[in-house]
Amino acid sequence: MPKKKTGARKKADKMKQRQKAIQAGGIEKQSMVDFPCNTLMTCDKCQRLQKNRAFCYFCAAQQKLPMCGHCGKTKCQQKSGDCIVKHAGKFAVGMEMVGAICDHCEAWICHGKKCLEVHGCQCPLIDSQCCECTRVVWEHGGRIFRCSFCKYAICEDDQMEHQASCQVLESEDYKCQSCNRLGQFSCLRCKLCYCDEHVRRKGFKYDKNDPYKCPKCTFLMVETKDLSMSTRKYEYGRQGQALDDDDDEYGYGGGYDFNAGGGFSFGGVKAERCATSSSEEYESSEEEEEEEEVTEAVEGLKI
Repeated sequence: MPKKKTGARKKADKMKQRQKAIQAGGIEKQSMVDFPCNTLMTCDKCQRLQKNRAFCYFCAAQQKLPMCGHCGKTKCQQKSGDCIVKHAGKFAVGMEMVGAICDHCEAWICHGKKCLEVHGCQCPLIDSQCCECTRVVWEHGGRIFRCSFCKYAICEDDQMEHQASCQVLESEDYKCQSCNRLGQFSCLRCKLCYCDEHVRRKGFKYDKNDPYKCPKCTFLMVETKDLSMSTRKYEYGRQGQALDDDDDEYGYGGGYDFNAGGGFSFGGVKAERCATSSSEEYESSEEEEEEEEVTEAVEGLKI
């Protein structure tokens, strides 16, 4: 059996992972799901899954074991540390561990001095307004994600729809916006293409290996050949099937036939009006005769 890790070993492994994250780029390179303020939480009262927050989004209930939105702990075990509220000789659990509520992520922050000082400026959900529905954390109960292409914040409801339609250009072709040459670089925020000449801004000095930035929004440009970019297209009317040339009846895209005499076609199959039976004709004639008798009797009444 493998040896059980001690507390010092676990602390060293966590510190090593933290150093790797700092060297890779810190908070900017870290995924939005890995932050404690953006993790999943199940309400103790209504049992609904939602983002980590101080109060339940659906029933406004308070959690029994609140989680810190910065360090992710649910129990403060520091007998002598940077705690603002000293609790020597015992552990702080529940509301004894809480120090504040973040205005950006709506999560509890523990009473540690470092968490209270740092989280307000380093909260990853500061600019967390969804680019599709323009909602913030306080207006929906889901988590916040960041698009892997345009780096905009998107809510959990619009995540799949935005990711599927993000690589679509605003123009109808892949040509440069300043000339008619093929655009070799694309901006995933402006949805525009630029050639290798107009991607360079005038009066700006570029280094040899630095990537180009968009002349409009200064977002990093990506080569179009490395992406699956598509152009904007228009779809008018109903996308129906074309009729045969030998057919004398004129239709509109497989839809309604104007010369069909009251019938219609759907999916290439024409539906015609069925012939009425003799019994149905007899019943309709009887109803008409009864209506005529009633009208004559009403007209013959004298007041």
